[in-house]
Amino acid sequence: MTGARPAAHGGGTAAGAASGTAAGAASGTAAGARARGVAATVRGGWFGFAGSAVNALSGFLLVAVVTRGLGAHGAGAVFAGVAAFTIVSNACKLGADTALVRFVSRDLELTGGAGVPALLRTAVPPALAASTACAALLFFSPALAVWLLPGLPAGQALAVVRLFALFLPVATVSLVLLGATRGYGSVVPFVGVEQIGKPVLRVVLALPLVLLAPGVLALSAAWLAPALLGAAAAWLSLRRSRTAPRGDAGGPREERPVGGERPVGGERPVPPGEFWSFAGPRALSSVFDIAGVWTGVVLLSALGTSAEAGIYTAVGRLVTAGTLLQLAVRLAVAAQISRLLAAGLEREAEHLHRLSTRWIVLFSWPLFMLLAAFPATVLSLFGPGFGQGAAALVALSAACVVNVGVGNAQTVVLMAGRSTWNLATAGAGFAVQLGAGIWLVPRYGVTGAALAWGLAIVVDNTASALLVRRLGFRTADRGYLHAAAVAVAAVAPPAFAARLLWGDNPWGAVLGGAFAVCGFCAALWRYRVPLGVGEFLRALRKGSEGKSRRASRAS
Repeated sequence: MTGARPAAHGGGTAAGAASGTAAGAASGTAAGARARGVAATVRGGWFGFAGSAVNALSGFLLVAVVTRGLGAHGAGAVFAGVAAFTIVSNACKLGADTALVRFVSRDLELTGGAGVPALLRTAVPPALAASTACAALLFFSPALAVWLLPGLPAGQALAVVRLFALFLPVATVSLVLLGATRGYGSVVPFVGVEQIGKPVLRVVLALPLVLLAPGVLALSAAWLAPALLGAAAAWLSLRRSRTAPRGDAGGPREERPVGGERPVGGERPVPPGEFWSFAGPRALSSVFDIAGVWTGVVLLSALGTSAEAGIYTAVGRLVTAGTLLQLAVRLAVAAQISRLLAAGLEREAEHLHRLSTRWIVLFSWPLFMLLAAFPATVLSLFGPGFGQGAAALVALSAACVVNVGVGNAQTVVLMAGRSTWNLATAGAGFAVQLGAGIWLVPRYGVTGAALAWGLAIVVDNTASALLVRRLGFRTADRGYLHAAAVAVAAVAPPAFAARLLWGDNPWGAVLGGAFAVCGFCAALWRYRVPLGVGEFLRALRKGSEGKSRRASRAS
């Protein structure tokens, strides 16, 4: 009872002061961790968005160059090989890249990076072994080569497939190493290699080949050759991240977010069993993700016509372009959320998820509104006849509103360690798409394939949002509601009014887009405080100041 009388001795006052100091320090470091997470997400998200734009533009240019040089038949063979290579290389990662994002960022927070070498020894050899085995299967299976490329002579098909097989282990290991660099909190290596460097080099290499020596094998080599430089860049970037001070590599700073000293070496290393119990389900869910993109094309080719498959591909490119910001933010936010969760800062991680979702909704929903208002006009950019996919574009635009509306819910689920939950939602979405597609495609063609994919998107994202809620994360707040209201109210009325007045044509699209942009900018300024525009700009400004300080230290 005497302890209740602080006036009797100085100890009670000192204890209270110490407690208050500790609480203040914990609060301050938590706030600092939140600010760093927001800043890293803003900078990485916009750099990733720029990289995604370069990637998309380079992809369009490459398709144009290859198609012009080889015609539809030869270009189809090249891109069939590219599609198979992409699917196999992503499957051969075995989910190790996502696992490294999670476990490297956690290890940096808990041990300062002491466990990263062991994580790399756990992740890289199995991915290398799997990709080498698949490469051997492709290299020594002539029948498989003919089946993959039926439009080419048997000898040429075997040569093309063997060329892709030779590059498979290099490309797979490169993706795994880039996953580790993302775990350090920086998206620069991944974006620089996968979204800028390799796509641009492919166009640069393909242009002279089309003019001097066009051929399926030569242009396949042009697509594959940048993988060698990409692997070297990935290794050098990871090496730099491991040797750089934590403040420079994009990882966490030296101070502990919850007070106390960093327990370097005090945390047990991640056992291989724990690593692969997370990575295994993620490997399967990534296969479902990739298959979802191509299922509609396969069903239309088998149950419809090749023309319908081409229209559906164009529709898919457009809606994918609308999610570029979401994908860019996903690259940046994953390691930050994992780091905050490892430090026990669940509220800060929730804040980062809410804030990033608000920005994704604010800038992505207007684009889908415009696509839904003028679908035939936008599709006409691909050529005559593509306007038949207008209804499909409207259906997928509506589904993507749900997709971006939940933010990166799947990323939160994964970074919380629930890869089996992610597998369940991805598997459910794929099952819905396949079942609905088999029934809808023969009846409604391109629109049926889009409806099936849209249903899968809604199922996957709705389930992921519910799981995020179960983890204790709240996505919608006052700022989210403001973002949704601005995105809809400022864009939809002028866009659809222009559609009613002038029709779905270039003139209506230009006027509707102009009015929508003006209304959006005005609303963005009017509601800049609840939308978090100031926090966004402060994060960019701090990032620029941080770069300047590091440059000064280096000089």
